[in-house]
Amino acid sequence: MITSADQLAAIFRGLTAADPDYLVQASGRANIIGEHTDYNDGFVMPGAIDRYLFLAARPNGSGLLRLWALDIDEQAQIDLQQPLQRQEKLWLNYVLGIADQFASKGYTLPGLDIVFGGNLPIGAGVSSSAALETGMATIWNAVLGAALDKPSLALLAQRSSHQFVGIPCGIMDQYASLMGVKDQLILLDCRSLEAQMIPADTGDYGWVLLNTCVHHSLAESAYPVRVRECRDGLAAVRQLFPEVLSLRDTSLAQLEAARDNMSTSVYNRSRYVVEEVARTLRAADCLRQGELRELGELMFRTHEGLRHAYEVSCEELDFLVEFAAAYPGVLGSRLMGGGFGGCTISLVHKERINDFAASAMDAYLHKMNKKGEILFFSLVEGTRLLNG
Repeated sequence: MITSADQLAAIFRGLTAADPDYLVQASGRANIIGEHTDYNDGFVMPGAIDRYLFLAARPNGSGLLRLWALDIDEQAQIDLQQPLQRQEKLWLNYVLGIADQFASKGYTLPGLDIVFGGNLPIGAGVSSSAALETGMATIWNAVLGAALDKPSLALLAQRSSHQFVGIPCGIMDQYASLMGVKDQLILLDCRSLEAQMIPADTGDYGWVLLNTCVHHSLAESAYPVRVRECRDGLAAVRQLFPEVLSLRDTSLAQLEAARDNMSTSVYNRSRYVVEEVARTLRAADCLRQGELRELGELMFRTHEGLRHAYEVSCEELDFLVEFAAAYPGVLGSRLMGGGFGGCTISLVHKERINDFAASAMDAYLHKMNKKGEILFFSLVEGTRLLNG
């Protein structure tokens, strides 16, 4: 596990016999509420967290992109003088997709040596893939002197996911990874990219992530299906209400009026999104007003929606949320991220948070015969270039 940029720089020197010209600290993200709303033009409320992917880079004087992925102990070499093509390895597509975006802007890509690794769990729902994208975008932006601002880099990374990787994601993960602010959450309008900073003061309560250490492959296949189902729901609504631009704009009354034109699954997905958009806006008010008990209740409702209506939970996640609901001092808990594995996020009284996390992991091991992971976090500044 790589825990600092200095540690990564030393490894870079050992692998390449040179010092890195560029060091990047790319942030993971936690999302308090607003799940699966970003690709429906809705609202989300994430923040960048102090779990990082560190990247070191240096031009190598060739036309080759030489890569060392330390966390998974893999290497790759790509000829940048040839058209970039998708590869079998997903992590490599996240890397090459960013390079392809800059090439499509007319930049000539020089050969680079790039080494990366960190303490950001893979497959845990804390956006290790977005950290890789934003880290690579930050490197190329510096190497090429492209001078793109952070919102532009977030959009570039999202286009890379759509066009090269083939994942129709929303903007939340890339935006949160880049635009995080210390001790702040971001209430992000995913249509306009207008953002309001929400002070993350939870008083006597704190956040904890419990990682199931389960990563079901179903998550990759189900994600585009959910995107398509939401589009089908919107199309049914627009037959009756053509002024509606997205599910974010849809009222429950409009959704009910169009229900007969939807399958049950499309209706359930659409209703979840409409309700989650409202929950997210209310959650921001709760944080502003210090109404933490209502915030926790909103989190539980989100989990129920993700479990029963959106159908992206799994027995491991459900067990941890049910454990949290019965534990003294827990105000709220839900699955976080795409689903089918990864983490729960819980809001717990600080006097009970360590006992809660340890007890939950003990119970999880006993019930599921799997070892989980406790992830405490702080909200921090987003992805940034440390030198270069």
